[in-house]
Amino acid sequence: MTKNPLDYVRPNILALAPYSTARDEFKGGDISVWLDANESPYDNGVNRYPDPHQYQLKQYIARLKGVCPERIFVGGAGSDEAIDLVYRIFCCPSEDNVVAISPSYGVYSVAAAINDVEYREVQLLSDFSLPVDGLLNAADQRTKVIWICSPNNPTANAFPRADIARVAEAFDGIVVVDEAYVDFSEHGSMLDLLDSYPNVIVLQTFSKAWGLASLRLGMAFACEEVAALFAKVKYPYNVNGPTQLKITEYIAGDDITEHVAEIICERDTLAAALRSLPFVCEVFPSDANFLLVKVDSPDEVYDYLLANGVIVRNRSRLPACEGCLRVTIGTPQENRRVMSLLKKFSKK
Repeated sequence: MTKNPLDYVRPNILALAPYSTARDEFKGGDISVWLDANESPYDNGVNRYPDPHQYQLKQYIARLKGVCPERIFVGGAGSDEAIDLVYRIFCCPSEDNVVAISPSYGVYSVAAAINDVEYREVQLLSDFSLPVDGLLNAADQRTKVIWICSPNNPTANAFPRADIARVAEAFDGIVVVDEAYVDFSEHGSMLDLLDSYPNVIVLQTFSKAWGLASLRLGMAFACEEVAALFAKVKYPYNVNGPTQLKITEYIAGDDITEHVAEIICERDTLAAALRSLPFVCEVFPSDANFLLVKVDSPDEVYDYLLANGVIVRNRSRLPACEGCLRVTIGTPQENRRVMSLLKKFSKK
């Protein structure tokens, strides 16, 4: 079945006339005096509004990702702005619902609550694999979106692309694949399948592998019609000028290959070391830059690390993550410090 993603859009969004900025009306020319946007005329480096459409930045991202600029949305707050926009574009408050895997990234459910959209959770299978049939069975005629985080947070595993494609093929709605950790996975991205599945939206970020979390820039990749809707609904100047410039400079001059390779190597080394500790029950396979570790007395281990200047994430109260701590991969020195502390803890 060929899907038209515009069929799932809220009618008021389709009819929306977007806000037009002063810069939208500027079509080029030799301008030396800018009196169109009620800005301060005193140059301090940030007195002018940024490009509301991030044209130059999108050109760089397009070359980096192999996706045409017209299919790219660039948002602030990492991927969280794009997550919120998905709800605002596709889900009618108090009427529609979404389906998501559980456990997964908590912002999906928070954004659902903010937008007054029912959030239906489907538990991952016992080996953390994707419950394809469960996701499809949880959907009904009012389900507009299925959320799939791959690699998933906090379980750290990526799902086979064929499984995600099965969901996209069978589901009459939008499938959002959040690939925040994709650079650390061997399973690959869904980006090259956007032509085959126009109802798929892929989210990525510069916060993880690129190490630019403080700049808060995320991306959504979709068919041109959906990308245009993101641009239509977003607030006018959603990405500030210094961030646009910094990200462009990093893309042009930085290569993350070495850092990603080191994190993967450190991840595997740390996983093997953790498995040797007597209080560690299981270290789950990881396609991300973190490990999910099941331990005896997770609160005690967490508090011990905290008291010694190391903070990890206690996920032990999440369904299917009972007894688990989530440990981000640090530098080699940081990882050795964690292991040294945990060895001391094991002798207590």
